[in-house]
Parts: sequence; C-alpha cells; structure tokens
Amino acid sequence: MPRNIEIKARIASVEALLPRARALADGAPELIEQDDTFFRVPQGRLKLRQFADGSAELIHYQRPDDGAARASDYVVVPVPDAAALRQALLRACGDHGRVRKRRWLLRAGATRIHLDRVEGLGDFIELEVVLQPGQADADGAAAAHALLAALGLAQAPREAGAYRDLLAARPPHPPPPDPGAAPDCGRAATGQR
Repeated sequence: MPRNIEIKARIASVEALLPRARALADGAPELIEQDDTFFRVPQGRLKLRQFADGSAELIHYQRPDDGAARASDYVVVPVPDAAALRQALLRACGDHGRVRKRRWLLRAGATRIHLDRVEGLGDFIELEVVLQPGQADADGAAAAHALLAALGLAQAPREAGAYRDLLAARPPHPPPPDPGAAPDCGRAATGQR
C-alpha cells in the first residue's frame, strides 16, 4: 500500500508563495480543480474526488490528526462513473462533507507540493513526501521540514485535520439580515434605559 508523509500549513496566499515553490520544483505547476465528497466510514476517510475534466477517483486514507509531519497510507481507485458512485455511496454511507478547491501541484523530487485555495477556508500548502518501500517515516518528515524551511515556512502555523474537518469546525455564519424587516428600534436607540 502506498505511503507518504504529509504536512499542512496555512499560508498568506498562493500567489505570494508560488514563485518560491516554482524555484524549488522540477517543473511548472499544474492547476487542478477538485471537488471532494466525503462519506461516513468506520475507519479512516473515504472521499470521491471529481476533477473539472469529468474524471474521478475514489480515495481511502488513514493518518493521525495532528499538526506534525505524519504518515498516511492510501488507496486510489479510478472511477468511470462518478455520479452513479457518488449516489450509491451517499445512500450507503451518508454524507460527511464536501470540499472544493483549486490546487497548484508542483513536484520537487519525491515531494508533491500542493498550493491549495480551499473554498470557505483560504490558502494552504500541503506537502506529501512519497516514501519508497522500506523507507523510514523519519526520512520523509526530515524532507518535508527541509522543504518548508526552504520555502520560508518553518514557523508557519500547522493544520492537524483534513480540510473537511476544518470546514466542519468553523462557527456557523449568522443569517443575512432580512431587507424587509423593520429597523431595530431598541431601547438604546430611543435613549431609554
């Protein structure tokens, strides 16, 4: 089963970091639109990732939720009929959230650099150091930390959970004001105490 070491941090903006990431990468960035639907499962996380070109992948992964560089093992399965599979999984497992993002993907050796703009959350960097069979987690963690330092992000605030978890943890937004409602004429406005 494939494994990698992942680390995620919040960044000020994709545009500000992209030139530094390009300077360290093996090639030009690839822009990918992703729409992930998460499903309720008893172990790990299961998501259907749909791309703008109509292709899709079913991804199951397991990793601890902490801000440190952490190991993740995963399975990726190409999906020929994303709409039908999404409907079947929603019926069988239930909806566990949705994440839409624009991802600028770059590669630096064995590391995938993701510069993500997540709808409703903002901008992030996510590094995935792909481990070779038998390679120690510590090697991947060292590579991730070295790349963050080279990008000037050694002290950037780390994020522990998946984007889905961060979206779910946001405080609810108050409803917008009703334009037809009468103005608030409370005691403060009339001078009464």
